[in-house]
Amino acid sequence: MNVTRYLCKMALLSAGIAVFNSPLSGFAATANVTVGSPTDRFSPTNVTIAAGDQVIWTWVASGHSSTSGTNGSPSGFWNSTVLASGSKFTNTFPVTGIYRYYCSVHYPVGMTGAVIVAAANLPPTVSITNPASGAVFAAPANITIQASASDSDGTVTNVQFLVGANVVTNQATAPFSAVTNNLAAGSYTLSAIASDNSGATATNQVAISVVTPVSVLLSAPQPGPPTMFRFSYTANTGLSYIVQRSTNLASPNWTTLVTNLAGSGSINFTDQNATFNPGFYRVGRLPNP
Repeated sequence: MNVTRYLCKMALLSAGIAVFNSPLSGFAATANVTVGSPTDRFSPTNVTIAAGDQVIWTWVASGHSSTSGTNGSPSGFWNSTVLASGSKFTNTFPVTGIYRYYCSVHYPVGMTGAVIVAAANLPPTVSITNPASGAVFAAPANITIQASASDSDGTVTNVQFLVGANVVTNQATAPFSAVTNNLAAGSYTLSAIASDNSGATATNQVAISVVTPVSVLLSAPQPGPPTMFRFSYTANTGLSYIVQRSTNLASPNWTTLVTNLAGSGSINFTDQNATFNPGFYRVGRLPNP
């Protein structure tokens, strides 16, 4: 433990050396198809869109149609009718599936196409599991950042870790983690950005603080009958401390009374089972988790 030791002998206090979302990716909102170029063809022949997107057909030659169905048999989803050069026709596709279509005049010579409507890619999920948001560390701080990430309709291909705007590392496979080194006192935002196999991303952030640790000083000793002893000690809010007691100062004989997360800069401690034969106390700051 990186600590400063202070000893209290019951009513007499003595100081010593301390121990202690991203946008959807891969699909366009609108797909464009030319009609009649090259001659008697749709270009491109097949287009892939997401559910809810549109296809716009633009005529560059007259005498063609865009009609849903196959081999001259209309399916009834859409029919532009035969239009002249310069015309446009738009159809929206709210439901996933493969929609085949043809030119009602030239399908016998192969003027056919297909609209492939795929389910929109869902972004991954990511959560920083360590440290907790609001955690406090003593400077200089080496902090392990851990995150969990998953993708319901694909795979997570990368998790990037950042401290502020600075990239710490990229992890392609679980478990996803990174280590920051020697962070000075200050406030920091830790980020984890997960990417999936379709390029969608998700971000999770936590805010932490790194503080310059104060020296642990014991003060205001106060015995109380029949077996009570009180004192105060200095601390950093948010850091963890350990209180121990011994009857003879020997290393094996220190008994841990309590460990706590300091809620203020001055902590009052009461031992309800103090012994007077004699009794010594020490308080130490615990290492960063």
